Amino acid sequence: MPRRPLPSILTSRPALVRGRDLARTAADGASDVLHPVITIGRGMRRQAAWAGGWWGRTPKDRRGPALLLAAGGLVVLVMMPYGPLLALAAVLASAAWMGRDRAAGAPAGPGEAETARLRALYDALVPYLSDPADPAPLYTHDGGWEKAFGSYDFEDGRLVRLELRYPAYFTDGEAEARARIEQLLHAKAGRGREYRFDWNEEDNRLVLTALPPLATDIAVQRFVTAPGETVLGFTDPDAVARTLPVTGGDSPGPRDVPPVLWRTGARSTEPHLLALGQPGTGTTGLLRCVALQALAGGDVVIVDGGGAGEYACLTGRPGVLAVEDGVLGASATLEWAAHETERRLVAVNRARQEGRPVEDDARRPLWILVDRPTALSQLALAEGRPDPQLLLDVPLRHGRAANVAVAVADQLDATEGLAPVVVAHTRARVVLGRLAPEHVEAVLGAAPDSTPAADVPPGRGYARLGTGPVLRLQVPAAPDPYDEESSAAHREAVLALLPGAPAPEACPDPQPAAASLRKDVIRTVADLT
Repeated sequence: MPRRPLPSILTSRPALVRGRDLARTAADGASDVLHPVITIGRGMRRQAAWAGGWWGRTPKDRRGPALLLAAGGLVVLVMMPYGPLLALAAVLASAAWMGRDRAAGAPAGPGEAETARLRALYDALVPYLSDPADPAPLYTHDGGWEKAFGSYDFEDGRLVRLELRYPAYFTDGEAEARARIEQLLHAKAGRGREYRFDWNEEDNRLVLTALPPLATDIAVQRFVTAPGETVLGFTDPDAVARTLPVTGGDSPGPRDVPPVLWRTGARSTEPHLLALGQPGTGTTGLLRCVALQALAGGDVVIVDGGGAGEYACLTGRPGVLAVEDGVLGASATLEWAAHETERRLVAVNRARQEGRPVEDDARRPLWILVDRPTALSQLALAEGRPDPQLLLDVPLRHGRAANVAVAVADQLDATEGLAPVVVAHTRARVVLGRLAPEHVEAVLGAAPDSTPAADVPPGRGYARLGTGPVLRLQVPAAPDPYDEESSAAHREAVLALLPGAPAPEACPDPQPAAASLRKDVIRTVADLT
C-alpha cells in the first residue's frame, strides 16, 4: 500500500518559514541600526585606498618631506586644546561623506521636445515597417514608440544615437529597402551631419549614430609608420584598431588619431592605388602627400598629365628621378619604369636562385605616381602616338615582387578613359568629394555605411583597401608650397618634408619650371632602346 503523507501539523515546514522570516526581519533591523557604522567603515576603507594611491604616486624624493609635514601637523593637533577630539570628529565626518551611498538615480526620461522628435520618427517609419496582416504590429498609427526604440541619446537637443527594432518580415537584405529607411532617418534626424547605419539582421535591430566631423587641420608630416606603410588619411576612431601621434592644428601638443594605412611591398595584397574625385577635391594633394612620405626611404617618378606645375616643388630633389608633364617625356619615363621593373624582377630571381640577399638597388622602393593619365592619353591619340597608360602594364602586374608601387589619380568624369589594366590592378581605392552612395559603390565596389557629408572640404571622401570595409577619409593637407592662397602653416609643413629643401626665403620663383628627366634616366632609356 502507498504510504500516506504526514499531516501538515507534524511537519517542520511552518517552523522553517517562520524562522526564515524572523532571521530576515532581524537582519533588516540590524542593517538599519548599524547603517551609520557601515557607512563610516566604507568611508574609512575608501580613505585608506585613496591614501595608498597617493603614496604610490608620490615620487620617492618627496615622501620624506611629506612624512615630516604630517608629523608636524600631528604634533600641533595634540598640543591644541581639544585637538585630538576635533581631529577624530573631522576624520569620522569625512569618512561618513565618502562612504555615503553613491548609487545613481534612475535616468530621467526624454523631455517634451525630445519626445516629440521620437514620436515624429516613429510615425514616419510606420508606412515602411508595418503590414496590415501583422496580428501584433510593432509600428502602428498612434502606437507607442517606447517598444520600437530600445535606446536613444540626445546632445544639445539633437539626436546623436538611436537603436530601433523592426519586424522580422522587413526585407533588410535588399539594398533598396534599406536605402529608403536610411534616407528617411537622415531627413528626420536632422540634415547637415553624417550618420552611420549599423544593421543587425540577426536580431532585427538598426543603430543610427551621428558621426563627428573628421579633423581637417592635420598637415602632412613625418608619421610614425613601419617600412612599406603610407598614411592616406585619417578616419573614425572605431573604424581601425590603431592610432598615430600627430602634431599641428588647434591642439597645442601631439594627439593620437586613427589612420588609414596603405601597405605596399612584396607582402602587400593591394600594392597599387587608384584615387578618383571631382575637380578641386584633393586628388593631386593626395599624390603629393604620398610622394612626400615615399621620399623618406625610396625613389619617386612623377607623371603630371594635368601640366599645371603642381609638382614643381619636387623637381630636382634627391630621390625624385623624374617629373614629366608632356607626352614624350611621360612615355619615356613610363617606358624606363617598365624596364626597371623587369630588371628588378631578374635581380630578385637570380638572388633567390643563388641563395644570397637581393641587391640594395633592387630592394629600394620605387614609386610611380601618375596624375591624370587620361589627359595624356587624349593628347597621344591626337598626335597619333601609343597610349602612355599601356606602359603601366608591367609595373602594375609585377610591381609587387619588384617592390614597385603605382598610384594613379584622375577625375571622375574621365574614368571611361582609364586603361583596363589600370582599373584591374589598382585594388586600393580612394574617392574624394561629395558623391551619392551609388557613385561611391561604383568606384569602391561597396556602398558606404554612412550618409554623405553636407560640407566637403578638400581631401574628404572614402577609402577601401581591397575587400576591406569602406572607411571615411580625410587626407592630410599637402598643398603646393608655392601656392600663396594656401595656408602658410601647411605650406611650411610641405617645405619641411622636401629632401634638401632650402630655407623658405630662398625658394625658387613660384612659376613652374620645365620638368625633364634626369640625365641618368635619359641615358638608361637610350641604352634600352
